[in-house]
Amino acid sequence: MLFKAKKIKSKLQYFTAATVLAFGATNLQAAEWDMPTPYGDTNFHTVNITQFANDVREATSGELDITVHSGGSLIKHADIKNSVRRGLVPIGEVIMSRLANEDALFEVDSVPYLASNYEEAWDLWQASKGVLSERLKKQRLMLLFAVPWPPQGIYTSFPVETGEELRGVKMRAYNKSSEQIANLLGALPTQVEVPDIPTAFGTGRVDAMITSPSTGANTRAWDYLTDFNHAQLWLPKNMVIINAKAFDRLSDDAKAAVKAAAERAEKRGWEASKQETEAKIAIMRDNGIQISKPSGILTQRLKAVSETMTGEWLKRAGKDGVTLLKAYQSN
Repeated sequence: MLFKAKKIKSKLQYFTAATVLAFGATNLQAAEWDMPTPYGDTNFHTVNITQFANDVREATSGELDITVHSGGSLIKHADIKNSVRRGLVPIGEVIMSRLANEDALFEVDSVPYLASNYEEAWDLWQASKGVLSERLKKQRLMLLFAVPWPPQGIYTSFPVETGEELRGVKMRAYNKSSEQIANLLGALPTQVEVPDIPTAFGTGRVDAMITSPSTGANTRAWDYLTDFNHAQLWLPKNMVIINAKAFDRLSDDAKAAVKAAAERAEKRGWEASKQETEAKIAIMRDNGIQISKPSGILTQRLKAVSETMTGEWLKRAGKDGVTLLKAYQSN
């Protein structure tokens, strides 16, 4: 156990011996959990998760103490899921569609126009969370809760009227769907994480992006862009996952407290996301960003892209994808 602790500490340089021992022991009354998250302290997802951690700490009288490490400071976004699965950390947050390369079902909330408002997104979540939980369970992971981002729109330094304006433009991507839609629009996708967005635009690495009003405002899009088309393409979700063994080591009371806090966090997070949409659009407008909605021609173009992407997603997702889609459409 000491060798394992030293190995983890030498590799990651952030794990204290106390944290490792608390995670690995079975008889300790108190546990200290480090929780990596990808986004900064002021991001509404991080604010919500910090409240979740506080709720757990209070409900368990300190039996479970979760320390939130925001902005990829503990573990980079791309490595969070596998770090939780391997037990390097007991809990973490990750955008769901990041898992699309290993299982297409995790991409369901990033198919354009499959769910483009909060009511549809909630129905899609109800139809999908059972099968996604089972997928994660096979990897010794527990799905705790999920919260959507505001609807995704198109950011550029020029008006987008037909979609042809995006041909040949370097576009920031963050998941398989954003890569695919960029390709279908004739743009050139480039992977860029949220903290690196301003630098990527400043150095000419990218010239456009599809993301939420939240990310646009938080990264001060007005410093490097002029236009936001509120296309409402999809509402991707962040999910909080737990290492199943770590959860099993908790007392029954602590388990119940975690689940209760997660239920509150999910409800609170969905409401916060709705408020975030309008608030951040207003901030961008106040800072000079031109806010527009898709023209009829652009909507038609995006709908055609959506049909293509939906068909391709169903092929990748197979029978389970068809079943999921039918369950969603029957609501």
